Amino acid sequence: MLKIYLSDELGVLEEKNEITRGCWVNLISPTEDEIIKLSNEFDLPIEFLKDPLDEEERSRIEKDEGNILIIVNIPLASMDEHNNMIYDTIPLGIIFTKGCFITVCLKDNPILQSFTKNKLKNFFTYKKTRFSLQILYFMATSYLKYLKQISKLSDTIEKQLHESMKNKELFSLLNLEKSLVYFTTSLKSNNYVMQKILRGNYLKMYEDDQELLEDVIIEHQQAIEMADTYTNILSSMMDAFASVISNNVNNVMKLLTSITIIMAIPTMVASFYGMNVAIPFQNYQHSFLFAIILSFVLSSVTAVIFWKKKFF
Repeated sequence: MLKIYLSDELGVLEEKNEITRGCWVNLISPTEDEIIKLSNEFDLPIEFLKDPLDEEERSRIEKDEGNILIIVNIPLASMDEHNNMIYDTIPLGIIFTKGCFITVCLKDNPILQSFTKNKLKNFFTYKKTRFSLQILYFMATSYLKYLKQISKLSDTIEKQLHESMKNKELFSLLNLEKSLVYFTTSLKSNNYVMQKILRGNYLKMYEDDQELLEDVIIEHQQAIEMADTYTNILSSMMDAFASVISNNVNNVMKLLTSITIIMAIPTMVASFYGMNVAIPFQNYQHSFLFAIILSFVLSSVTAVIFWKKKFF
């Protein structure tokens, strides 16, 4: 999908049918024809347009005859087949050409949607450096938002684990831990790209742009620290609650074993009085009642002993 946007002097974004100078070309899972068309029109290396479509592509910045490619990994939240929230990252390509600004991504995402839906102020498609830094800043804040969601989800799962005897909650924690690993890896590689932009002369930046880039780096570093902290916490939680689940199962088995022993006593008494041999009180008219009382007394005494020993 190829869409073309152009903002006016007031910052109002409009969708256009043709590529014009100062426009923003947004490519979402583009076709081969769309890639070739843009490559020919702007004299771009075709790898600039194809590399961001590889889910395993690393973050980096490249320059080729005046064209600049920045690839960063952006966060993405979705639902799995069990209706559980999962978090992942995908590459986003930001391309500077002499005529326009190009973004390339495999999937539509909330970061670019915030721009296409005019949710942000002071946004102009023809201010390419400023526009790219705004995307990077919104990407950093999205990481922080998703990390807070992961923290809340882990707290909810932790409460469920206190009474759980199943592995479902552990699998949920495992998914969150995997998400944090993806986030940490992507954030660190993104931060490397930001530092390279800051130290290098890839982009022409004014003072305000420099300050915005520094804010982006600070947000990324904060997100890295949060991701590392949550990863360590989740790892410890999984080890601890694996033992908790095992202990809960043991408690249930201990309770069931105690009940089985208590219920076996009446069966044992009835078995004795069902033998075809001479037994005490066999001619007594209330022998059945005697057997019932004896079973009740023995079961009660056993239950009291188990209760005092805290078997249940």
